[in-house]
Amino acid sequence: MPSGFQQIWSEEGDPPQQRVTGTLILAVFSAVLGSLQFGYNIGVINAPQKVIEQSYNETWLGRQGPEAPGSIPPGTLTTLWSLSVAIFSVGGMISSFLIGIISQWLGRKRAMMVNNGVALLGGAFMGLAKTAASYEMLILGRFLIGAYSGLVPMYVGEIAPTHLRGALGTLNQLAIVIGILVAQVLGLDSMLGTEKLWPLLLSLTVLPTLLQLVLLPFCPESPRYLYIIRNLEGPARKSLKQLTGWADVSGALAELKEEKRQLEREQPLSLLQLLHSRTHRQPLVIAVVLQLSQQLSGINAIFYYSTSIFESAGVGQPAYATIGAGVVNTAFTLVSVLLVEQAGRRTLHLLGLAGMCGCAILMTVALLLLERFPAMSYASMVAIFGFVAFFEIGPGPIPWFIVAELFSQGPRPAAMAVASFSNWTCNFIVGMSFQYIADATGPYVFLLFAVLLLGFFLFTYLKVPETRGRTFDQISAAFRRTPSLLEQEVKPSTELEYLGPDEND
Repeated sequence: MPSGFQQIWSEEGDPPQQRVTGTLILAVFSAVLGSLQFGYNIGVINAPQKVIEQSYNETWLGRQGPEAPGSIPPGTLTTLWSLSVAIFSVGGMISSFLIGIISQWLGRKRAMMVNNGVALLGGAFMGLAKTAASYEMLILGRFLIGAYSGLVPMYVGEIAPTHLRGALGTLNQLAIVIGILVAQVLGLDSMLGTEKLWPLLLSLTVLPTLLQLVLLPFCPESPRYLYIIRNLEGPARKSLKQLTGWADVSGALAELKEEKRQLEREQPLSLLQLLHSRTHRQPLVIAVVLQLSQQLSGINAIFYYSTSIFESAGVGQPAYATIGAGVVNTAFTLVSVLLVEQAGRRTLHLLGLAGMCGCAILMTVALLLLERFPAMSYASMVAIFGFVAFFEIGPGPIPWFIVAELFSQGPRPAAMAVASFSNWTCNFIVGMSFQYIADATGPYVFLLFAVLLLGFFLFTYLKVPETRGRTFDQISAAFRRTPSLLEQEVKPSTELEYLGPDEND
């Protein structure tokens, strides 16, 4: 067992901390299979770009008839390809609003199971697109796959014990980057990224979906959902016993009761109520900006277009350089898992943003000097690898689970919907527009991301609190305190930082 986890368990030994049980491991593993599938579909579209574009060209020529010109117009091809990449995010945008309603109605676990049906349908459309000579089927499949998203951070955040919530929440991002890496390896032209096999490559996304369908029935429902939303104390107690391995879960249940009492004072909030709530405005702004810091950092430009970026940087064997970036991606996500409960969320996020900003500037300089100094291609590789590494230290994992920490049970589903919609919207914007922006700005494209990263760094430094080691109720209560009370109670290592006066004051 890694020493980092041992230290987390022994830290602040009062009160007793929940050990990691087999049921907890099974539940988290089953949930993050959804994140694995999400990551796979981010990375899978990159390596086989040329063979899929050739398939689009053949389909277009077949429809135009013998009088058609020799190939599809370049502008049409660029639009079709950008749409194929970005439509994945449109599905996520729509799902982000529906998932909160579905999860309240069916519960977290059953909602994930129902959502798997959408993923299976999407995988089938993508796998049959070439046979049907239809790029519309591939685009529709990508849209449906994007709709399969949103529940993993909420479920993992609600079943995780307080002292492991950050580490377990980071596993969501670890599964995403493993999915990206697997897709990059399988997408090589020596594997499945060939003219004949690319439909199989895209349809393999159904495998984690099927495995999740098999495992989820053996996982407990979120005890927070059962007790706080459904008022089912017996099932909630049973779920807590399964997750904790304790015979007596009265202490854990007492935390849920206190959270429920707090919820009854503030009442559950709809999406519109949340958007108009002064009390929740500050944490909502923080949640949204953190999501923007993840997507507008430029990381998806790397994930979606890394092969063409490496080609522009003069890197030989760009597909293998892309896989190298995927390995770095995975390795530094593991680093984040080990550090998030020791260094804290805010510190890692700041470190990641600062490092990415520096790498974006280095990438710009390397691309500008590439023609004069061919060796700058190596600097480009270092910049991209560093960019990915710093992303996984902070901006990658932290925004996904910190939303669940900033809100109590009542506004949490609506807040997750708003944050997720923000994330997916920016994902779509980057996926759809990066190729056009890169063509227009050339080597200066990463300078734009550097400016955005600097802005996000300043916002995080000034506004984002540290949530490490705090219960959900303690975190949400901090936003309701008067400034004077916050200033009196603030402690550097244990309490939330003062966020400024509330609008009501």
